[in-house]
Amino acid sequence: MTLLLLACTDSGPEGHDTSATASDRGPWTTPAPSVLDAPARLVGFADVHGDYQAAIDVLKLAGLIDDDLAWTGGDTVVVQTGDQLDRGDGEQAILDLFELLSEQAWDAGGGFYPLLGNHETMNVQLDLRYVTDGGFEDFADTEHDPEDPELASYPESQRGRVAAFRPGGPYATLLAGHNLTMQVGGTVFVHGGILPDHATAGLQTINDEVRSWMLGEASEPQTWVGSSDAPVWTRVYSDDGDDDADQACSLLEEALDLLGADRMVVGHTVQDQANPACNDRVWRVDVGMADYYGGRPAAVEIVDGAVTLLE
Repeated sequence: MTLLLLACTDSGPEGHDTSATASDRGPWTTPAPSVLDAPARLVGFADVHGDYQAAIDVLKLAGLIDDDLAWTGGDTVVVQTGDQLDRGDGEQAILDLFELLSEQAWDAGGGFYPLLGNHETMNVQLDLRYVTDGGFEDFADTEHDPEDPELASYPESQRGRVAAFRPGGPYATLLAGHNLTMQVGGTVFVHGGILPDHATAGLQTINDEVRSWMLGEASEPQTWVGSSDAPVWTRVYSDDGDDDADQACSLLEEALDLLGADRMVVGHTVQDQANPACNDRVWRVDVGMADYYGGRPAAVEIVDGAVTLLE
């Protein structure tokens, strides 16, 4: 296993080393910011679920990479709303590409920020129900002690994956550099949704507590990753079958008002196509673009407060 590394300093990402190993990577000294000013161009897209080609396709759709997979987005800021993992065999390639683009975007004056979805937090919880055979194979060579009692409780074919993603493991440490949620200008990005109680706690608090858990420094923050209404699990803003749509929109308005935001962009719940709800104050952008769902790439672009669907 080769893990692409992204070292961070007070001035941002630098020092990308494609030859370094996972064991060389420590916690980021400056994690991704929870709040950013609005850029000239902002792009958001959702779940790619282990489909490396789908990730490439959506990045090209938005004009962010070239045929060599190099960043061409200039000062564009991109937020991906989580679920890079599970259901497909291209997870490691996706994680490594996103780390590389994060550095290249920073160097170009932009930003690339993959968030944590419920499938990232599930892997750190060692809930491996949705890992494919290829997903276990990709991480099988993660260094670990064969006598480790935690690992011994898993089949041998799964132990590398467990060692990689358990709290403090090399890929859990990589994920700890990612936010669970962030606000860019007037737009809040999150996998499932930010409810008023989450907004009251604050995006920075959420990110800090999840990061500490992933680094193995604190216990699992149930409120943010383990409950049905956690930011990575709630479907309150994206489930059209909900009979309480008016109540959902009221919750959304309250949360956005608390954050001083105009809109929220969410993934997690597959839609026929990316679409707005609640008077355009929430955009649901999970279009099931991964091969597992058979969808096609889509993204949203926000320029001067106007949202445009890219598909």
